[in-house]
This record gives sequence, structure tokens and C-alpha cells, in this order.
Amino acid sequence: MNPIDRNKIWKMVGILALITVVAGGLLRVSQHSSYTLGDYAADNPSLAYQTAEPSPTPESTPAVDNSKANATENLQEESSMAETAVLTGYSLNGELLADQRTTLSDGFYYEPLSEKLQRYITGVSYPATVDNSDSSSETLLKSVEIGYDDLRYVHIRHYDFEGNPAEGELICNKVIAQDLTEIFYELYCNEYQLEKVLLIDEYDGDDLASMEDNNTSCFNYRPVEGTSSLSKHALGLAIDINPFYNPYITYNKDGSEKVSPANASAYADRTASFPYKIDENDLCYQLFKQHGFTWGGHWNSCKDYQHFQKVVE
Repeated sequence: MNPIDRNKIWKMVGILALITVVAGGLLRVSQHSSYTLGDYAADNPSLAYQTAEPSPTPESTPAVDNSKANATENLQEESSMAETAVLTGYSLNGELLADQRTTLSDGFYYEPLSEKLQRYITGVSYPATVDNSDSSSETLLKSVEIGYDDLRYVHIRHYDFEGNPAEGELICNKVIAQDLTEIFYELYCNEYQLEKVLLIDEYDGDDLASMEDNNTSCFNYRPVEGTSSLSKHALGLAIDINPFYNPYITYNKDGSEKVSPANASAYADRTASFPYKIDENDLCYQLFKQHGFTWGGHWNSCKDYQHFQKVVE
């Protein structure tokens, strides 16, 4: 064989060998590119790829309803304020007559009027009987049908229209002081709601203003509305309960009616159902009846649904 032919043969062999190596490499590259994570896991179970478990999500803490929490705090604060509110009569009487006080339960008691309280009501709910410039002052003194000694200051607790406990006060005749203290105690135990119980003097003795403000009140030396006759309120023997929702109604000859206070006319229809209405099924009515009071809702010539009075000898 020709040496030149031999060299050509060796070159061809080398080229074939190189082609074989390259083809093998390409095959391996091709196979590797199709080797999936699943294949790897099957071939290497001890080293298989594991999906990292998600970090545990902290349990969601229930959102605090701040509005409810705040409402509770406000309610407690309002309740505390209502319980500790300083009433005019309470501040004037103070502990001056504590030795003459008759207590039914904590917050429920009655006692005589101190000189400070007497001065406060004089000229307002109690007639001003002393006027040095008036020569008829002695006559005026004799015309007053009730003296300070016949009156009692009554301190109570009650639930207001928000359902919060509150303090109240009134002045009444001494003969019904025990009755009123017991009645208001029972109303309080049953959470009966009274919007406010303040001395009529807080309204300058104006009965209409007191009714419009739905204030429960008792003593006020005044005549019956539209007459010259003294009201039982003037003797401290009558009380008006939630008067705005239980108005005073008089009837005219033409069949029309007059409602007092006038802006409470919506509550003149006693067949309607509404809150704070006094009727024969009402606890307030039942308690006053048990204590010997009569109710203005039973009158014929007029209707005074707020009014309870007691006749004494």
C-alpha cells in the first residue's frame, strides 16, 4: 500500500472517531435536557426534591371590636356619672338632717327640708310669703295651706331612657313620703325607666316646661291649669310620671280637645302602642294603686294620664 494512501486512511479513521465522540456528546446533552425532576426523584429517592412546606400562617387573631369595647366603657362611665351626679336638693340638704332621715335602702330615703333647701324653693315652687315692704305679708302667710315642716325631701334612684342608673329627687307631703320611697324602690328594682326626676324648681316652677322636658315631679304650689283652685301638687300630694308621654287632656264643648303639653299630642291616643305609656297594665299604675293613690287616667271630665294623687284626711 502506498504510504500516502495509508495516511489518508488514518485521517479518515480519526475524523470518524471525532464524529462519533461529538454525536455521543450531543446525545447525552439531549438526554440530560429531557431529564426531569420527577426522573431525578425516581432515581435518587433519598435525595428527592421536596417542596418546602409553607411557613405556618399564624392563626388570625380575632379583630377586637373597639366600638363595642368603647361602648361598654362609655356605658360604665355614663352609669358612674349618673350615679354620682350632684342634684340641687341633695347638695343643699347634704348631711344636715341625716339624723332625721328615714332610709328604705341605699339611695332611697326621705327627710325634712334644710333651711338652705327651703330658701332655694321659696319664691319658686313655694310661695314667697315674706316681704317687709308689703303690709299684707301676714295675710299672705296665713293663706299658704302648707308649711315647710309638712314637706319632705325624697331621694331616689331610677333607670333613665338609656337604661342607665341615675339619681332623682323630689319634694312631697310628709304623709306620702314613705309611699313614694317604696314605689320608686320597686320601680328601680324592676328597671322601670323614668327620663328624669328633678325638682320643679329646676324649671323655675314652670309646670309646662317640666312636662315638655318629660320630668317627673311632685310638689309645686300652683292652681289647677285653667282654674283658681289649688292643685294637689300644691299640697305635695300629687305626682306626675313621664308627663310628655302621658299628657293632660281637657275637652271643649265643641268636642275638640286640648293636650298639654301641646307637642305631646301624638300620645293623646291611648289606644296606640308606644313606650312609657301608663295604663292599667303598667307597673307604675299598679304600684300607685296598691298604695292608695288615684289615677288621673280614670277621670271623666278630663284625662291626666301622668297624674297620681292621694287623698288624706
